[in-house]
Amino acid sequence: MAMRQPSGRAARLLASAALLGCVALTTAGCVTTGSNTGVTGSIAASAPSPRTDADWRAESASQGARYRANPNDPDVALAYARALTALGERAQAASVLEQASMRHPENKAVLGAYGRALADVGKYAQALDVLGHAHSPDQPDWRILSAQGAVLDQMGRHDDAQRYYASALKIVPEEPSVLSNLGLSYALSKDLPKAEATLRRAVARPGADPRVRQNLALVVGLQGRFAEAESIARADLPPDEAAANVAYLKQMMTDHNDWAKIASTAGPANKKATRRRTAQQPSTDVIN
Repeated sequence: MAMRQPSGRAARLLASAALLGCVALTTAGCVTTGSNTGVTGSIAASAPSPRTDADWRAESASQGARYRANPNDPDVALAYARALTALGERAQAASVLEQASMRHPENKAVLGAYGRALADVGKYAQALDVLGHAHSPDQPDWRILSAQGAVLDQMGRHDDAQRYYASALKIVPEEPSVLSNLGLSYALSKDLPKAEATLRRAVARPGADPRVRQNLALVVGLQGRFAEAESIARADLPPDEAAANVAYLKQMMTDHNDWAKIASTAGPANKKATRRRTAQQPSTDVIN
């Protein structure tokens, strides 16, 4: 099948995937570990992280009570915002982090989380400005560099985004979360072979998040290799979900030639699972 290129609408969705993670592209398209380290939006968390909606609701209630009792504690604000984000309450998380950034304007962890939260609610220019203050040229943070790249991809500035990823990779060569974001950036630039090659490098690295592999499946599917895409997806998804995802992608491509839904190839049946996987990440953005 001849390789097709994503439309502008599909490109925006792919960029969204990158920020959510690693997605495909998550917070880190990517998954990183450690508190306050997510590429796409990590907020401090204690281990083990909650894994179900019920866990996150309990975490939100607990951290919310702590936050109301002591709103000046930046760690509490970060933990509360993380729980809110996991539950899809992104605007509220951004509000909590906005207040925290006003109270702690020099706190790099707070600024990094706030910048990612702004990107989550579509305030990309403001996110880029805040993230620029979350580290300094003499002490660059590769996670922030990758997050800045993801925001630039959201803004359609793919060449600029790729320069940020390159800078991050100079600090952490072959870091899978950064490679995942870079691969999706190439996809947004309509260079699917280069996107695939980069995502394969990411998948081969130790510690690569499962969402990185789902990003690879997406890019392979975009090139019309549906059976291979399904095989890749089955490494992390139940067989029926993997098959449904690829069937959904194929339908969009062949029946309607509508690339607007390409980045949401998880399909209706998998949206909840996708949100849950993103929420579980100790740090992240990456990956779908």
